[in-house]
Parts: sequence; C-alpha cells; structure tokens
Amino acid sequence: MPFLLARLGRLLRVRLPGWRLPLAVALVVFLTSWAAMALLEPASTGIASPGTYWWYFVVTAATVGYGDIYPASTGGRVVGAYVIVGGIVTLTLLFTQLSAALQSVRGKRLRGLVELDLADHVVLLGYTPGRTARIIAELCAEDRGPVVLCTSEDVPEDPFPERLAVQFVRGDLTDEDVMARASVGRARTAVVDVRDDNEALAVALAVTHANPRIHLVVALRDLGRLGTLRYVHPDVQAVQWHMPYLLTEEANDPGIAQVYSDLMTSGGHGNTYSTRLPGGFPHRTFGECQTWFGRTFGATVLALRTDGGPLVVSPGWDTPVADGTTLYYVAGQRIDADALRGGR
Repeated sequence: MPFLLARLGRLLRVRLPGWRLPLAVALVVFLTSWAAMALLEPASTGIASPGTYWWYFVVTAATVGYGDIYPASTGGRVVGAYVIVGGIVTLTLLFTQLSAALQSVRGKRLRGLVELDLADHVVLLGYTPGRTARIIAELCAEDRGPVVLCTSEDVPEDPFPERLAVQFVRGDLTDEDVMARASVGRARTAVVDVRDDNEALAVALAVTHANPRIHLVVALRDLGRLGTLRYVHPDVQAVQWHMPYLLTEEANDPGIAQVYSDLMTSGGHGNTYSTRLPGGFPHRTFGECQTWFGRTFGATVLALRTDGGPLVVSPGWDTPVADGTTLYYVAGQRIDADALRGGR
C-alpha cells in the first residue's frame, strides 16, 4: 500500500500541481478504502455504511483513533492501516504546500513585489545606504504608523527586514504600479529623497498624480528648483538635501520646514536672537521671563544658558534665572539692551 500511494503521489504531482494534490490523494484513498472495507469487513460492524464510514475515515486518517468504530477482521485492519498511511501522506502534502505558499509570500515581500493595503501612512521614496537608515529610524521613533520604503530596481531586496513597521516596495519610482503597490493614493505623507533634483521632480510628479492632496516633502540639492516643483504640487515643502533630519520633522509635523526656513532667513517674520540679562533683572524664573518677553515685545523665549552651564532648551517655568544668564528668543527684531534694564 505505501508503494502504491507513493506512485500515486508522483503521478498526481505531475498532473495536479498545487493545492489540488492533497485533495486528490485524500479523495482517491477515501474511495478505494471504502470499496475495500465494504468487501473485506463483515457487514455486522457497520463501518462501510455511508453514514458511518466518512467519520471512521476522518478519525483514522487524522490518526486520532477514538476507538468508537474499528474493524473486526484482518482485512479491515489492513484497510485501516492503508487509511492511516494515506492520511499521513495527505497531511504531509498539505503542510508542504502551506509552507511553500508562506515562503513564496515572504519572498515576494522581501523583493518588494506585494501590493500593500495601508492608509494614513508615510511613503519614503529613494534609498541611500546609511542616510536612509537614519531617516527610517527617525520616522519610526514616535511609532506614528507604518512606513513604506520604495526603492529602485538596483536594491534587490528589503534593506530593513528586521523593522516590522517598515514595508518594502521595489520598482521604477515614477511608475503607476509602484504608486499603487505602496498605497500612495491613501498615504498621509510622501518623502522624496532620491539621487538628483531631476529625478526628484519626476517622482514628485508621479506622487502628485497618484494623490493630489498628499503632504509632499522633497529633498533638493538646489532650492532654486522649488519654483518648478510647485508647478507640480503647489503645497510641496522642499528641504535642503544635506539636512535629512528636517525631512523627518516635516514628515511628522507638517509646516516645521517652513518655520525653520523663516527662523534661519534674515528678515523673516521671526528671527532668533540672544541677550545677556543685566544685573538686577527683576524676573527671576524662566516662566516670568517668558511672560514678560511675550507681553512686552511679542517675543518667545526658547532656551537659556547660565554662566559656565549647558544650554537648556524649553526649561521648566520654575527654572531660576540668575543675573548674567543668556536668553535665546524669537522676535520680529532684536530687543534693545536699554529696554531690558528697565525690566518692568
């Protein structure tokens, strides 16, 4: 019997590939064993009756063996052994197919060929060894949802398989198929960080076509290309390529790049300044300074540094402020030192 099952399995594997093979083996074993049991087993046991044999077959093939129904003759026991072997072969084939299917899906995921079903996620388009790893780490730091990394064909498989929150898609970054597999149409943010500004414009165009309302952030070597980029997406945010940390901040908190740009541009709406507090300054805590600067000058104090001490950004409001402390603030213009001496 085992020899016949093995020959049958080889034959069916050629004729019936995939998931049909276990089903075919189980069906053949069921029909042949039922016929043999009807011929060899006495009718008094009732095993071969239509209402009983299916139960006997399932219990025996699964090697559970409840013992509620069992053959009495030697021939019936031989048929029972045949059913057991057939069940083992069927389960082995079934688990083999299941393992192969899981490996196939895993292989497709590693190669970035699976179509993802995501929404409200971040899509990062482009890959640079080292740089992309830092960007991914920043995007995942606050656990604000999944990230999809899209790379070109020259990246053979997922560079971050250990990061479960990062999905992988591979292909031509301007192709509609890549946009669809990465679920760009339902994404919250797209970050374009590719090899040059011309490619950045092409990828930004593909992203905008897939999702015109997406929050789009693009790294540019030449910020002079921003005007051209805004023909593609009027609300795009551009970041200098050598400031990758700003890419992630803008992706997580839309508008941050514009705030930084205004703060770092001379003549912007808010410039950053520092001032050393004069002796006898009456406001002795950071909270009092913050309130007085805000009400008097419309300024916002960001940080302080005491003599010989470290810079402290956004300290607690009860933090003491001694004479000679340097305050760092944002204001429309520099505050005159004489105004500080009044302090009231």
